Amino acid sequence: MRQRRVTKPVYVGNVKVGGDAPITVQSMTKTDTRDIEATVKQIHALEAEGCEIIRCAVPDMQAAQALGDIRRRIRIPLIADIHFHYKLALEAISQGVDCLRLNPGNLRNPEQVRQVVSAAKDRGIPIRIGVNFGSLPPVGGIGKTGGFSRVYDMVNQLPKEGSVTDGEYSIVDHMVATALWEITILEDMDFDLIKISLKAFDVPTTIEAYRRLASMVPYPLHLGITEAGTLMSGSIRSSVGLGYLLYEGIGDTIRVSLNGDSRDEVKTGFDILKALNLREKGATLIACPSCGRADVDVIQLAKDVEELIKGLEVPVKVAVMGCEVNGPGEAKDADVGIAAGAGRAVIFRKGQKAGVVEASQMIAALMEEVDQVVKDKGVVAAS
Repeated sequence: MRQRRVTKPVYVGNVKVGGDAPITVQSMTKTDTRDIEATVKQIHALEAEGCEIIRCAVPDMQAAQALGDIRRRIRIPLIADIHFHYKLALEAISQGVDCLRLNPGNLRNPEQVRQVVSAAKDRGIPIRIGVNFGSLPPVGGIGKTGGFSRVYDMVNQLPKEGSVTDGEYSIVDHMVATALWEITILEDMDFDLIKISLKAFDVPTTIEAYRRLASMVPYPLHLGITEAGTLMSGSIRSSVGLGYLLYEGIGDTIRVSLNGDSRDEVKTGFDILKALNLREKGATLIACPSCGRADVDVIQLAKDVEELIKGLEVPVKVAVMGCEVNGPGEAKDADVGIAAGAGRAVIFRKGQKAGVVEASQMIAALMEEVDQVVKDKGVVAAS
């Protein structure tokens, strides 16, 4: 894994993003922001999953005015997602949000941009520039305010990453050029509390856009694959794209965009970071896929154990293996594990046999070992 890219940190509320800060996991509410009770309830559920930053859509002034009440009732920083309307951004700032997701180029009127930037600067609020494939300016229209149609913008005719010939202007070129234009607008107003994202559904295009911009600017990068899909397909697509970039040392905060429960976005985000050893949070289950050698239902056993450990806060690796001969060795990286056989199970710690129990007692015995590991780690952390 490459050393993480050095970036200029910003603070979203009390959460540091970039620099030497841990890579954060964020999500976005799927409620109507104007429904304060429903929105707060959803954010509380996301907080319980470990979500560290939350974003809310702001489609109108009523939604903007609801942000203050929402912010006062939650623990994590709140980002207002604004498109086109500067008065919504100003209202969101006055309501106490911790960050704006706003493309200054969408406002078009320089005086309106200046008012938003001035208010953000006064409050020390970062602005995230969000470059999305689906809302790029027309080809040849970056920085221009008229004479172009977004319906016939020619963007879809640009080649994606992997199909570009030498010297050909590509989607990646257009995304990076758009990001640099948006950044320049803010820098020219002496504003540098900036985060950036460059999202597309196409994974290779997204990867190359982030890689290219990462070598050009010092700002923190928010990673994501836009419209990634449902839980299974979206998690896979996001894991490939985000995982590749994170392994390259690129990325300071992530969101896994899924069509479904936002809590799954947070779980998947942390799983990606844990898989790369970039964050430690809660339990990690190691489980063999099962095969003809298994004398027990390893699949069900793994599900039962996963349910029992999912609420743990202390980082602990738990293995469920279906072969008592090879299981301990194959899962020796686990803190504690079980290797089930015919009528009995071997309990092991760090690959070493700790005991043998009857099959009827194996889950209880495993959880006793898990509890002890959690206590041991808790004592170490406290000291």
